[in-house]
Amino acid sequence: MAAPVKAGGEGPSVRVLRVGEQVRHVLSDILMRGDVHDDTLAKHLVSVTEVRMSPDLRHATAFIKPLLGKDEEAVLKALRTNTAFFQREVAKRIKLKYAAKIKFIADESFDEGSHIDKLLRDPKVAQDIIKDE
Repeated sequence: MAAPVKAGGEGPSVRVLRVGEQVRHVLSDILMRGDVHDDTLAKHLVSVTEVRMSPDLRHATAFIKPLLGKDEEAVLKALRTNTAFFQREVAKRIKLKYAAKIKFIADESFDEGSHIDKLLRDPKVAQDIIKDE
């Protein structure tokens, strides 16, 4: 079997990216429909912002963010408690050789983006930007 074609020559293969996106859609669908019988997850809207798959497709890291970042630790705990359910559902809906082990992690990219935006709006930084232009 030929090696997977890499996107841009570096990074994950197109197949790994495609499967990650499929897993993201399945997880989002499960959470949106309320298929998980968990009180914490029923009370929160949770976004699955990204899923990164390992090259062998056996491990998935799901980055999540509760709406408005509310009760993030409680939501993560509930997701981790129900990991086996999520893994079974993903395996059922996506036909792969192996069921991926899913790890849930808080998505910090929004917080980082807000921090950078705040820094750029700082009057001292803004005056430097205007001078450079």
